[in-house]
Amino acid sequence: MVDLSVTLSGLRLDNPIIPASGTFGYGREFAEWYDLDILGSISFKGTTATPRFGNPTPRIAEAPAGMLNAVGLQNPGIDAVIAQELPWLAAHFHKPLIANIGGFSIAEYEENCRKISECPQVGILEINISCPNLHCGGQNFGTTAQGAAQVTRAVRAVTDKPVYMKLSPNVTDIAEIARACETEGADGLSLINTLLGMRLDLRTRRPVLANGTGGLSGPALLPIAVRMVYQVYEAVKIPIIGMGGVSRAEDAVELMLAGASAVQVGAANLKNPCACKEIIEALPPLLERLGVQHISELTGGAHS
Repeated sequence: MVDLSVTLSGLRLDNPIIPASGTFGYGREFAEWYDLDILGSISFKGTTATPRFGNPTPRIAEAPAGMLNAVGLQNPGIDAVIAQELPWLAAHFHKPLIANIGGFSIAEYEENCRKISECPQVGILEINISCPNLHCGGQNFGTTAQGAAQVTRAVRAVTDKPVYMKLSPNVTDIAEIARACETEGADGLSLINTLLGMRLDLRTRRPVLANGTGGLSGPALLPIAVRMVYQVYEAVKIPIIGMGGVSRAEDAVELMLAGASAVQVGAANLKNPCACKEIIEALPPLLERLGVQHISELTGGAHS
């Protein structure tokens, strides 16, 4: 029998498949389709200190082999997540969660991480450093090694739980940023986030999205994600959660060969609510065909 279990910073997952933050909400809608307990974990919706309505509409646009979104971190705020969403999740998902945390300042990251760390069902903190630093001209924290290191250092100081920094692909050298996070105490890394893109309306000659630009996700991202996970695996010693364009079991295996210890599934959930379930079910026969008994053996298998 194929063993699908993997370990992230001492946390055992029954399998490596995790719905990505922003595409699964808090699991309420998906619980109507299947038992959430089949998942390895859940990275729930990105959470900020205060409620956010998000960006103006339209904020979704189709693209070849993918989609653009400029949702804008819509969420009810950390206090409401702790008071309302986590109790519901505790009743429907009986495994450790991954808390995706956003922030627009170092102080906000620190406060959010302090609060969420007190929740026993949260096993890993996934820190989204693609948020703009409002005290530094609006530049995203994750676009420079200095900014990424600053957030990592601050968050590491306020929690004893594993900290995974979620990296942006909109950079010149993702390996440099990964090393900066590792140096400042990150327990792991998540990559990649969405790639910045734009669509134009031919009739109005204006951007389709009200925000102008948005994050590209979907199958088009897979080769970029594989390349970046491969590069980061060679640059650091800490575990990687890979994501970007995963819609099939084969995609998950490819990311693991590149260096991922676990895999998140994003936009595929929006197209097919059973995407994660189908990938998990397809993994055992695929691994048997590949002659793999323990899925964890795949991690880094493409490296000499």
